[in-house]
Amino acid sequence: MSLTTTPTTRATAAAGAGRTGADRPGNGAPGARAAKVEGRRGRRRSDVALTAVGVCALVGVLVTVWLGLWVTPPDRFMGNLVRLLYIHPSIAWVMYICYGVAFLSSLAYLWPRTRSLRFDKLAGASSEVGVVFTGLTLVTGSIWGRPTWGTWWTWDPLLTTTALLFVLYLGYLAVRRIPGEPEVCAKRSAIAAIVAFVDVPICYFSVLWWKSLHQPPSIADPVTGKTYIHGSMAWTLLLSFVSFTLVYVWLVARRYRLFVLAEREGDEGLALALAERRAESREAQA
Repeated sequence: MSLTTTPTTRATAAAGAGRTGADRPGNGAPGARAAKVEGRRGRRRSDVALTAVGVCALVGVLVTVWLGLWVTPPDRFMGNLVRLLYIHPSIAWVMYICYGVAFLSSLAYLWPRTRSLRFDKLAGASSEVGVVFTGLTLVTGSIWGRPTWGTWWTWDPLLTTTALLFVLYLGYLAVRRIPGEPEVCAKRSAIAAIVAFVDVPICYFSVLWWKSLHQPPSIADPVTGKTYIHGSMAWTLLLSFVSFTLVYVWLVARRYRLFVLAEREGDEGLALALAERRAESREAQA
């Protein structure tokens, strides 16, 4: 029996050695390819659904602006100033949704049975959108307050606690940027989100707990359930709430996806760096 290999044999062996595990027969390559194809299809479906949500949100906001400015009647007491009502409460509503989702996601991360970095990403994405909507709440509130109160800003309990929310969640986002192990950073961020959420119910109920310059709820009393708006004004306001909620869903989904892509890029960069170090080590040994 001869141990000598022919050129054909050597070429065949080299080709077999150069194959990756996914390329070699019997290593489940068809299953891996099928999983990749299914993953691409899933991403396409999610992209289509997210695009549909974005389109619906945009159309809803545009229709809300049209109804609010040109279709609905002026208010008996506030006149045309009431038209800002179709934007300001909806923005504040989304602000509360953002921080509520961040709070629940943080609790889910801290609970051992549901602990997953997905909840940390969701909390971060929702809080970033929440900070934007908190700023918009303060701006639109100041625009409404200037002709109503005669000043752009007053240290009213609702305004003060809303401004405190803005600062607290800016601090939360800063905590998220402190470097460290992913699990340690996520736990630290979850605790910060829960602490910051303490101000949310104080902010919401401040107009009921303190008799201040800001009027009580203009839409419905959260205690008695009595509503103060009807007809076309009520339908326009309802459309505004739905539209801005869809805006929230679209923004958070996009931001969450950016978190995932950044994490994937970091993992691929780490894998590439390790591969380069191994190649340098082999060259040095040779």
